[in-house]
Amino acid sequence: MRVLIVEDQALVRQGMRTLLELEEGLEVVGEAADGFEALERAPDLVPDVALVDVRMPRMNGIELIKRLSEEYPQVRCLILTTFDDDRYVFDGLRAGAKGYLLKNTPSEDLAVAIKKVDRGEAVLGGEITTKVVEELGRLSKAPGEQHPGSESLSEREMEVLSLVAKGLSNREIAKRLYITEGTVKNHISNVLRKLGFRDRTQAALYAQEHGWIEHP
Repeated sequence: MRVLIVEDQALVRQGMRTLLELEEGLEVVGEAADGFEALERAPDLVPDVALVDVRMPRMNGIELIKRLSEEYPQVRCLILTTFDDDRYVFDGLRAGAKGYLLKNTPSEDLAVAIKKVDRGEAVLGGEITTKVVEELGRLSKAPGEQHPGSESLSEREMEVLSLVAKGLSNREIAKRLYITEGTVKNHISNVLRKLGFRDRTQAALYAQEHGWIEHP
C-alpha cells in the first residue's frame, strides 16, 4: 500500500515515515511539505493513500484534498492533524477526506486506519466521531429548529458571542477572557454549528434580536 505524507514540518514527516515503514504492508513512497508539492509529485508517486495535515503554507490540507478528489480520485485522503476544530473536521470531510485523526493517535492505530481508508472505509478518531454525531443530530432537526434557543450554548460560548457582538477581534476576546486565540476560534465554530449560521455577525445579530445578549 503506497502512502504519501503531506506535512509541513520536516521532523514530523520523518518521524511518521520511520513509524509507518515499520508496519507490514505499508510503503511510504514520498513526502511533500505542502499542497502544491503534493499535487506536483502525485502523478509520479501514484499513492493509494495521502496522509494530510490541515494547516500548511501555500496550500492547506482542505484545498489539497479538494484538488486530489477532482484530479486524482483514486487517491484516498486521511487527515492527520493536531487540530480538532469543528471547521477543519467538517470542511475536510466535505472536501472528500475519508478519515480524520489527531496526531496523538498511536502508530499501530494509524497504520490500521490507513489500511481501512485504502479499502474505502471511513475512519474517525473518538473525539471526531462525537462531533460528527452531534452535527448529524443537529441536521436531523425540523427546519423550524434550525436556530435553537440560547440553552444550546454553554456559558463560555455565550460570553464569546457577546464579545463578538461588541466588535472585538479574536485576539481581543482571547485577551479579555485570558484564553488562547485558538480556543476563541473553537468557541465561535461551536456557536455557528449549534445555531446553524455560517457567519459570526449573523449569529451575533440573531442573539441580540432574541434578547440573549445586550446590544453593544
